[in-house]
Amino acid sequence: MKRYSRQTLFSPIGVDGQERLRRKHVLIVGLGALGSSIAETLTRAGVGKLTIIDRDYVEESNLQRQLLYSENDAMERMPKAEAAKRRLNEVNQDVEIHSIVGDADVPLLERLAPNIDLIMDGTDNFDTRFMMNDISHKFHIPWIFGSCVGSFGSTFTIIPGKTPCLQCLLKKLPMRGQTCDTVGIIAPAVQMVTAYQTAEALKILSENQWALRNTYVTFDLWQNQTLSIKADSIKNADCYTCGHYPTYPYLQYEATTKTAVLCGRNTVQIRPATSTNCSIAVLADQWKKAGYKVSANPFLVSVLKDEHRMVLFKDGRALIHGTNDITIAKRVYHSLIG
Repeated sequence: MKRYSRQTLFSPIGVDGQERLRRKHVLIVGLGALGSSIAETLTRAGVGKLTIIDRDYVEESNLQRQLLYSENDAMERMPKAEAAKRRLNEVNQDVEIHSIVGDADVPLLERLAPNIDLIMDGTDNFDTRFMMNDISHKFHIPWIFGSCVGSFGSTFTIIPGKTPCLQCLLKKLPMRGQTCDTVGIIAPAVQMVTAYQTAEALKILSENQWALRNTYVTFDLWQNQTLSIKADSIKNADCYTCGHYPTYPYLQYEATTKTAVLCGRNTVQIRPATSTNCSIAVLADQWKKAGYKVSANPFLVSVLKDEHRMVLFKDGRALIHGTNDITIAKRVYHSLIG
C-alpha cells in the first residue's frame, strides 16, 4: 500500500509486518504529552485499532507539548479522548479509534484486556501504572512504561514472563517524585521518550521481538546524559505481580487510592492505599519554588493551585477544596504529587 511504502521498505517490517500491524489492537492509557504523541505515531504507522483513555480535558498549558490538540480544543475544554479521536480520524481513517472519557480503573482495564495486544503508558501517576502492571501480567499483555519531567525521561519495555515488572524495577531504581506542574517540562524530552516507546511498540506489533531492548533507559537532555541499565538481574521471584505466586495486589480494592466527596463542604478527600510519611518541608519548598501560594505546619501543608486548595497531611491523605468532582480532584492531586 502506497501510504506505508516507506515503512514497508524498512526490511524488518516489510509487507508482512505491515499486515501484522493492521491486525493489532493497542490500548493507550493517558492522552497527555506521552499518550497523544504515541497515539499519533501508531495511527500514522497503520496499527489496526487503538483504544484511548483519558479523564481530563484540554487546557492552554497543554499545547506546548501535547501535539494532537489545538487552541480551539483548549478554548472549548474538549475532553482529551474526544479531541484526540477527532484529530486521529483526520490523520488516518483506516485506523479504528475507540475513545473513553473517564478513569482507567480496574473494572475497565479488566474488561478491555482480553482483546488487547499491547498497552502503552501515557499516564502521569504511579497508581494507574501499578494497575496496568498487574493487568499486563494477569492477562499476559506486554506494556511499555514511559515517564518524563523537566528535561529528564525514562522508559522500559515489560514482557510478562520474561522481564522484571514495574514493581521489581522500582525496588532497585526509585523514580523521581517531581511533576510537570512543579518543575516544568520541555517538549523534546517528551519526544525522546515516545521515540523509544513507539519503536519498541513497532517491534512487538510487527512480531520482531528479537529486536526488543532489554535495558531500562534514562536520560537528561539538558545535561547531555544518557544511561542504559541492564535489568534482567533485578527480576524478583517473590514479586506479587510477576513472581512465582502472583496475587496482583493493585487489582484489589485494598490497594487502590480511595476518594470520597465530603458532604456539604465542596471538598474531595483522597487517601492513598498505604499510609506514607510525607516530607512536609520538602514539598512546601518545592511548591513555593514553582510559584504556588503555600503554608505549612509540622502536620500538614496547604497549597493553592488555580481555584483549588489542597491540604496534604503527613500520612499522605489529601483534601481538595473547591470541587465535588472526583476527576478534577484527582487531576489536582496528581499534578502536585506525581
